[in-house]
Amino acid sequence: MQQEVTLVAIILIMLLADLVVKESSAKLLQRLACVLMVVQIAVNVVPAEAVAFDGMYNSTRMASIVKTVLSLGTLLVFLQTGAWLRREDTAFKSGEFFVLTLSTLLGMFFMVSAGHFLLFYIGLELASIPMACLVAFDKYRHHSAEAGVKYILNAMFSSGIMLYGISMVYGTCGTLYFGDVMSAMTGTPLQILAMVFFFAGLGFKISLVPFHMWTPDTYQGAPTSVSAYLSVISKGAAAFALMSILVKVFGIMVQDWTLLLGIIIVLTITVGNLFAILQKDLKRFMAYSSISQAGYIMLAVMAGSGQGMASLVYYVIIYIVANLAVFGVISTVEQHSGGKVSRDDYNGFYKTNPRLSFVMTLALFSLAGIPPFAGFFSKFFVFASAFNTGFVTGNTGYWVVVFLALVNTIISLYYYLLIVKAIYITPNDNPIPTFKSGLMERTSLSLCLVGVVLIGLCSWVYQSLVDNAWPF
Repeated sequence: MQQEVTLVAIILIMLLADLVVKESSAKLLQRLACVLMVVQIAVNVVPAEAVAFDGMYNSTRMASIVKTVLSLGTLLVFLQTGAWLRREDTAFKSGEFFVLTLSTLLGMFFMVSAGHFLLFYIGLELASIPMACLVAFDKYRHHSAEAGVKYILNAMFSSGIMLYGISMVYGTCGTLYFGDVMSAMTGTPLQILAMVFFFAGLGFKISLVPFHMWTPDTYQGAPTSVSAYLSVISKGAAAFALMSILVKVFGIMVQDWTLLLGIIIVLTITVGNLFAILQKDLKRFMAYSSISQAGYIMLAVMAGSGQGMASLVYYVIIYIVANLAVFGVISTVEQHSGGKVSRDDYNGFYKTNPRLSFVMTLALFSLAGIPPFAGFFSKFFVFASAFNTGFVTGNTGYWVVVFLALVNTIISLYYYLLIVKAIYITPNDNPIPTFKSGLMERTSLSLCLVGVVLIGLCSWVYQSLVDNAWPF
């Protein structure tokens, strides 16, 4: 429980700092939060196993790695928030932003390490309720309050459906411990229904079709840094938890949830890709992009193996650096250009801001899966894991899903290149003026750029995940 304990200590320090420092000291609080997150990552960088509360908390080495990845992503988000938090209407509540964000991260830690449905549900709610506050943080701007209402209402219904499914699990098995439930599962219709309800609840967190309707409005209305956090950190934790519980608890129903996942994956990738083409607002564009990316992540879940888990975590790592690079550029431009977030606003962007254009381009190439960038390798490994499971089990359905996902990568390549075309080719007599971003924003974008370029070329990253993939 070392990671949870250190994170609780950081939350308490940020609470005290918010009480002590002046209301206008957003920059000081940002620096303190970033330093504390660096300490959090450094202290817990070595994977470790832990069991507590009579098995309710059960953290594996892979779960420890996932928590470190989520902490790294949170640090990158914190680095990008400087210009936004120093605004007149947000500076006085910057401390609240860091405390709420760290609280959601703590909830995700509990989700990742849960060995009992009760602890998992507590973690889910701890991650969801503060997130609604973050989405509505800019309540006087950009429909942020509306986005917060949509998020909390959808979260409430999905949480209720999941809780109903968990109650069915308890009613048929008499326990909520994952290991005991696994041994008591018989695959009755009621248990299959419980699995479907549980999947629906997490499908909301991951933005899977048809549970995705909240995503575009929420991403557009929320502050850009919150949208970035929601798109990668929350999604990564939920995907890991979903795969872990499907294998540990509902393993006997593998044929049922494989079929369910196959249908959901194809629908999610296709709907996300087709609707992304139609978007002019870049935040809505990234919302549909994240829906599509969630479908690719689910390919690793569908594999249901150690290779699948390693591929999932690897994909999340690449997705964090690439997606946060794009959101980092969008946020920086938004804060220095008076709120411009339309794709047309980026016409001729390279003429005035070539460095940000370069970062955006490489990140979009990675999201599209163009070699030699890291996104190509992450997609390759999730495709390989699902294909290999189909080969081992003799189930050609896996191959059909992989083939349809591969076809969809062509569509995604088209809409990602629409932004590149706007930046470099589409003429604009009045492009976004030249500006200089802050040191922390540049640091975050530099780290993301290094990750996009180098992680795919460092074979030891994936190999280390494979070595620690089982048990997960």
